Amino acid sequence: MKINKTNAARLLDKAGIKYELIPYQVDESDLSAVHVASVLGEDVNRVYKTIVLRGDRNGIFVCVIPGESEVDLKKAARVSGNKSASTVHVKELLGLTGYIRGGCSPVGMKKPYPVFISSGALSFDYVFVSAGVRGLQMKLAPGDLIAVTGAVPADII
Repeated sequence: MKINKTNAARLLDKAGIKYELIPYQVDESDLSAVHVASVLGEDVNRVYKTIVLRGDRNGIFVCVIPGESEVDLKKAARVSGNKSASTVHVKELLGLTGYIRGGCSPVGMKKPYPVFISSGALSFDYVFVSAGVRGLQMKLAPGDLIAVTGAVPADII
């Protein structure tokens, strides 16, 4: 099966980062990372989801967290230099990031937003994040993901 490279994958190529593209069957009724992990047959703690937030002081920022977790808005606000934070509305996602819900990658967003990754990612040799479209994940080392996104490991869950 031919897998079309996404913008996120091309950016990893350009940065010389080793990764694997993993296609999966999309279920439009369940876009959760938990579902993606079960379809891939992987530990849900290795399948990271990308959450886009808006802080009251510094605007848009991104949190990358394990599939079953919820972002702690107070912790996320604190690490991003905000007093409070809220998730952006799904209707705003494409305009802000260039990605849609269920296919939002922390790599290659329209603008270079600050990125915070759950520090637990560092305990794995590889993690999965969206490749930028529904039905395609990127498998890569967390250190490489941090390098390419400028992510800061933080306590955000």
